Amino acid sequence: MTTSWNETKQIEAHLQGTTHPGDALLFEARLVLDNTLADKVMWQQKAYGVIQQYGRRQLKKEIEQVHQQLFIQPAHVSFAEKIRQLFSIK
Repeated sequence: MTTSWNETKQIEAHLQGTTHPGDALLFEARLVLDNTLADKVMWQQKAYGVIQQYGRRQLKKEIEQVHQQLFIQPAHVSFAEKIRQLFSIK
């Protein structure tokens, strides 16, 4: 099951909804007729999901690192205190 670069681009356009209406209709017909193409679309969609999850994890790590630097390190105690005062309930 090899996938050409053009087919990969078509699948990506289909998944992102950027295909022209006529091309989208043709691609949908190919999906119905070609089980291999449907499998490729499913696997590419799963790959996008994994990539998105990875990106979210990386972003959470970066946010946590910033939090550690700004709210825990002694060098930023005054900044952390000012932020806590801004958000404290009075």
